[in-house]
Amino acid sequence: MDGIEGIFILVGVVIFLLILFFSFVPVGLWISAMAAGVRVGIFSLVGMKLRRVVPARIVLPLIKATKAGLDLRVNQLEAHYLAGGNVDGVVNALIASERAGIDLSFEKAAAIDLAGRNVLEAVQMSVNPKVIETPNISAVAKDGIELLVRARVTVRTNLERLVGGAGESTIIARIGEGIVTTVGSSESHKSVLENPDDISKLILAKGLDSGTAFEILSIDIADIDIGRNIGAHLQSLQAEADKNIAQAKAEERRAMAVAKEQEMRAYVVEAEAEIPKAMAYALREGKLGIMDYYEMQNIKADTKMRENIAGDDISGKIIEGGNNE
Repeated sequence: MDGIEGIFILVGVVIFLLILFFSFVPVGLWISAMAAGVRVGIFSLVGMKLRRVVPARIVLPLIKATKAGLDLRVNQLEAHYLAGGNVDGVVNALIASERAGIDLSFEKAAAIDLAGRNVLEAVQMSVNPKVIETPNISAVAKDGIELLVRARVTVRTNLERLVGGAGESTIIARIGEGIVTTVGSSESHKSVLENPDDISKLILAKGLDSGTAFEILSIDIADIDIGRNIGAHLQSLQAEADKNIAQAKAEERRAMAVAKEQEMRAYVVEAEAEIPKAMAYALREGKLGIMDYYEMQNIKADTKMRENIAGDDISGKIIEGGNNE
């Protein structure tokens, strides 16, 4: 019985060791690589495990690259993986560029990938250009009419400037700047509507793709709409401002006139205050008799009575006119 138990224990240990070996050593992946003609040592796969590299992320792209005729090494792919790159995406981009006849090295593709760009999409855009549509861009011609211009820009990736080059937002901003400059230099909005291709020609001549990750192939004006009459609106605002200035100056002159009138009234009151003094002086000096004084008082009373009567007549006529209506 002891011999049988020893055999069972030995078999169990062997099975455990085999399970541990096959779980740690990717034998199936090694067999696949050998069948594809890719020489990857079993100890290289164990070393990947020890370096915490997923062997399938290295071996499968390497098999793909070898079948496509690319000369890549395990160390290159593993180094890119450890740097945080997308090994499969880089290999796909290299295969696509090789099929399209684009000169792209592994180092360049890896640099583009590590820079955060989609290297496969960049290669595809080099083969199949992309169309970028701008939003409505407002521009005003010299005659004051606003034009809303929308353009379609056909670009392709410039792989040499993809690392460090500006993106699509810069292209759109520069196109908008070119449209505003071109329309703003036009004497009339009608000339822009008659020849919209002039906008494309002038923008292309400025080389707006310099310093960007793209090469502008063409700029097509998709639509031009007439907006507001900015010139008339500005003139209206200027006229309103001029009116307010004129009103302010008129109010200033009126206030000065009122002040002047009050000043003259003060002079009159001051002069009237001197009349009793003058009359007293005339009475003392004998230049004005008492009868002359009374006669003057009668004249003043008669004048005041006539003014009161005239005022009552005017008020009556006004009231009577209102009742008749």
